[in-house]
Amino acid sequence: MRWIEVIRDGFDAALSAVQRLPMESDPAVADRVAAIIADVRNRGDDALLDLGRQYDSATLSSLEIPRSEWRAAHEAVPEALRLALDRMAAAIRRFHEPQRRTDWSICHDGRRMGQLRRPLERVGIYVPGGQALYPSTVLMCGIPAAVAGVSEIILCTPSMSDGSVHGSILYAANLIGARSVYRVGGAQAIAAMALGTESVPRVDKIVGPGNVYVCEAKRRLWGAVDMDMVAGPSEVCIVADGAADEGFIAADMITQAEHDADCAALLITPDGALAERVKGSLEAQLATLPRAATARTALDRHGAIVITRSLDEAMVLANACAPEHLSLMVSEPYTTLGQVRNAGAVMMGRWTPQTAGDYIAGPSHTLPTGGSARFWSPIMVDSFMKTTNYMMFDAAALLEDADVMRTMARAEGLSGHASAVDVRVNTVRSDRCADTGGRKEHGR
Repeated sequence: MRWIEVIRDGFDAALSAVQRLPMESDPAVADRVAAIIADVRNRGDDALLDLGRQYDSATLSSLEIPRSEWRAAHEAVPEALRLALDRMAAAIRRFHEPQRRTDWSICHDGRRMGQLRRPLERVGIYVPGGQALYPSTVLMCGIPAAVAGVSEIILCTPSMSDGSVHGSILYAANLIGARSVYRVGGAQAIAAMALGTESVPRVDKIVGPGNVYVCEAKRRLWGAVDMDMVAGPSEVCIVADGAADEGFIAADMITQAEHDADCAALLITPDGALAERVKGSLEAQLATLPRAATARTALDRHGAIVITRSLDEAMVLANACAPEHLSLMVSEPYTTLGQVRNAGAVMMGRWTPQTAGDYIAGPSHTLPTGGSARFWSPIMVDSFMKTTNYMMFDAAALLEDADVMRTMARAEGLSGHASAVDVRVNTVRSDRCADTGGRKEHGR
């Protein structure tokens, strides 16, 4: 794990340590994904079944999971997990319901302008699967869509080796009101939802995380449908002062490092003594964890402890990092929150672990990664809404603004635009002349 001291190594070294470059497309991955997309486009369901047997389960014989299988799977989910998912769903809904916005309009001197707010009609959620298990992804992506009023939600997830999908995924799908769940994983799932097949309907937007093949498929099919983001490995940046608990910091760094060897965990602090204690706590906690090898690799490759000259400088570096998760383990978290410019989600204070944001706090945990919090936002209700502008002029407003419209149209070489104004102006003036019996109106 890198150790940077701004006084010794310079600010640029610290900046380099906290900034992550966007993931580049691997040419071999790109070629394979292009072939998968072409196969799905050409052969539809047959391609999905063949690819599913190749990558997921040799026994795969159908794509859509029948409702009878949903019901049977629900009964196999332990009660404690069902209750946890129920509580999660309620918390996520509670957070997202106030985000709903309605149509609006303004009127001014014969002009009416406004916006129509409409939910997307069909959304597809990609849920990583196989041997992994992420029912939380179903809720974190699906409930904001349901709150937005999306008419139809479908899920694609790879099957397990025996061809089944874990009951917790189906239970969560039921909680969000999903219409269908398909045993389709990887790049082929993104292609199926973006292009449509005999069984999988084409959607308006695809959301949900995935591996490099899923991300590459999103890049290639963005524009055919909308995508949430191209998410990379998870990351956490912790800003701490001398009063922070080193055990809490180390634990939160591990929450992200244990995900994957490409994940990042950073500590930025002006307190060198705290930084030393965190190093010791990391070693002690890693010694007890089943996924210690993965976490150690992540920390070695992408971990860093940066000692700054002040807390203000720590926040400058945190904003430059633009992390997926930002933790403020400082004495005055609300004061420090005002300095945050770039972050997917902010965990504040000593009693808010990263785990709260992943599961029960309420905000969606589908967040921008790799520094993209500079310009992307988390999944929210607005992610599933589209806006249409509208405008209406009366005759007086048309006459008042006609010269501006004609002048701009002619300046841009668009004579047809100017004519569209002229024909209306001539009609208004002709009608007014007829209304006054051919006499010129006073003041005109």
